Amino acid sequence: MATARNLSFASVLSDPALKASSPSLLPSSSLRAPSLLQRPTIEAKKLQTRRDTIELRHIRIRKKLSGTTERPRLAVFRSNQHMYAQVIDDTKGCTLVSASTIHKSLRDELNLTAGPTVDAAKKIGEEIAKSCLAKGISKVAFDRGGFVYHGRIKALADSAREHGLDF
Repeated sequence: MATARNLSFASVLSDPALKASSPSLLPSSSLRAPSLLQRPTIEAKKLQTRRDTIELRHIRIRKKLSGTTERPRLAVFRSNQHMYAQVIDDTKGCTLVSASTIHKSLRDELNLTAGPTVDAAKKIGEEIAKSCLAKGISKVAFDRGGFVYHGRIKALADSAREHGLDF
């Protein structure tokens, strides 16, 4: 009867004869599963554009925010040329009220040449608040659309609050 050797993990790794003769106890790098916990590199993060970060923020906001019949969602979008606000009932999937710089009444009143300003945002907030109150909507959930709550977005929200909307 052959003598039994005490084989430990350390002895297999240290003994070249055992290491060569026995099948590998460690998984090879090709068999190893990719790590799901790896974070993207700094270079990968820098490749995101400003629009990508806005969209990611909007997705995070929309996970938590939804408009109901009792409290519809006031969604705001701004571009370089125009600014839009609409009150949406997400349960029915319909827009209840909207206002923007492309509506004829506001476009003529504002007479913008270089895109919406803070004053234009205040007018849109006032218009959306008046339209909501006319339809019997007094409470809304504010959806900033992934944009930072600053400047034109803040001016629209403050104006809507001043003119009777509750959010």
